[in-house]
Amino acid sequence: MSDTTFDYIIIGGGTAGALLCNRLSADRSKRVLLIEAGRKDDYHWIHIPVGYLYCIGNPRTDWLYQTEAEAGLNGRRLRYPRGKTLGGCSSINGMIYMRGQARDYDQWAQLTGDDAWRWDNSLPHFMRHEDHWRLDQPAGADPRFKHLHGNKATGSTGEWRVEKQRLRWDILDAFSQAAQQTGIPATDDFNGGNNEGVGYFEVNQKAGWRWNTAKAFLRPTCYGRANFEMWTMAQATRLIVEPQADGSQRCTGVEVATSDGLDIVHATGEVLVCAGAINSPQLLQLSGIGPAALLQRHGIPVIQDLPGVGANLQDHLQIRTVFKVQDTPTLNTLSASFLGKARIGLEYAFKRSGPMSMAPSQLGAFTRSRPDLVHPNLEYHVQPLSLDAFGEPLHSFPAFTASVCNLNPTSRGTVQIQSPDYRVAPAIAPNYLSTAEDRQVAADSLRLTRRIVAQPALARFMPEEFKPGVQFQSDEELARLAGDIATTIFHPVGTTKMGRVDGPDADPMAVLDSQLRVRGIAGLRVVDAGAMPTITSGNTNSPTLMMAEKVAEWIRKAQPRPAATEMHATAPTAAAREPVAPLVGA
Repeated sequence: MSDTTFDYIIIGGGTAGALLCNRLSADRSKRVLLIEAGRKDDYHWIHIPVGYLYCIGNPRTDWLYQTEAEAGLNGRRLRYPRGKTLGGCSSINGMIYMRGQARDYDQWAQLTGDDAWRWDNSLPHFMRHEDHWRLDQPAGADPRFKHLHGNKATGSTGEWRVEKQRLRWDILDAFSQAAQQTGIPATDDFNGGNNEGVGYFEVNQKAGWRWNTAKAFLRPTCYGRANFEMWTMAQATRLIVEPQADGSQRCTGVEVATSDGLDIVHATGEVLVCAGAINSPQLLQLSGIGPAALLQRHGIPVIQDLPGVGANLQDHLQIRTVFKVQDTPTLNTLSASFLGKARIGLEYAFKRSGPMSMAPSQLGAFTRSRPDLVHPNLEYHVQPLSLDAFGEPLHSFPAFTASVCNLNPTSRGTVQIQSPDYRVAPAIAPNYLSTAEDRQVAADSLRLTRRIVAQPALARFMPEEFKPGVQFQSDEELARLAGDIATTIFHPVGTTKMGRVDGPDADPMAVLDSQLRVRGIAGLRVVDAGAMPTITSGNTNSPTLMMAEKVAEWIRKAQPRPAATEMHATAPTAAAREPVAPLVGA
């Protein structure tokens, strides 16, 4: 094989891409190329948990996207962070480990006609890469947590570390008690298939450091493999699709922009697009795969008319309510002085605990906006801090924020190219709060938040509603106020959805079949959150890893096993031999 020909080309070194690199390059007879548009994850703020404050909005680690002006947000545009570095969004996200609800995956099985996606059949693929703190404990065999025991049974652990948070706050404990006083049960496990309850989130950290997918799956494993090559600061600009002798079409390579210009790399096996729910549909559209009218408008030849590419965008919109409190510390006051900042820094330096080890949200709750609902449809992220908008200074008064999101929004948006130039950002239009159902859930969730805060457990802190303000009471007022104060919680999915592609029940908007293969084009898959037909009932990072684990298994099973000595004759490339500098927290 030449230096530009590989068995597998993986586009995007983020959540799914890192795992796929690890699994596919384990077969030493297969050459694997990773193409990552961002840099290596050697920026120190990636690895310090509170460093998300310095990674989001930073061109070093973020694509710096914005939404279109949103009618449901009263004309506002939102900052739309997407990770642009090894580890992708796992390098800048909230680190929350959350599988979602069993019904999410059972619904995927129904929509795709493939039982492989049912909860019971997906659970082993979560456990395969999980390294859960409970497995370290003598009580790790507790039958209540059998859904965490997959690796314990084999005497090994996975790569994806899950730990308890390393701090608690009086105000968050009080909120938890108040939630229980409204009927929300306490829980110490959100990941058994029904996440109803209130408790502290588990996080993807290791000993107080962020644990991103680059550390979990790329370093050191892949870096030591002669059959693995990685290009960073290299952006895929176009997929190469060629007609075959039988009249079909096959993806045979990728055009890549590097500092040296445009290169073409070839794939004898598959190209796996793992660029995320925003960049993957953009790349498909730039390659002539997408809605024909959109492509023609930009002068791009239509290779495959797939109207679902860039459609079906779903996201969790969080409504951020802020309450002033008294007689209790919050991060607002603890970090207000130089001395306070110094204490926070020293605690982290010596103990890897305290505010610098914080995930963006510490306490979570899952509940219903109406008592007649069968499943929880709301998720709370509660924080011992407040600010006017992300990236702005903390308020000068002690306060906490209770953000609540609709887990199952009915609003649908789009991602569409605005130019045939790959350097031009796509138009992102989530279409938030565009349905009457979503506006009603928004109003109901604000009322529920007020009911929780009014419980006796919080009374000693004398909470005072600062945002949105008690003067707003009607459904119409609350829905409009939700549009004023809500923001994304960074969970875009669905823009290259999988679905039924054959038979009388075929979905004309499905982009992928149930094994994430692009409709009508051989040798091409999309493996990221864009493949979800419906959004999961919780944070979306770890479900994306589960999907990649399934795809890796399908690909491996489809390949004949090589002889033990079979290996490509190609020598390791310079990129594969490049020494890897140690990272903080690695």
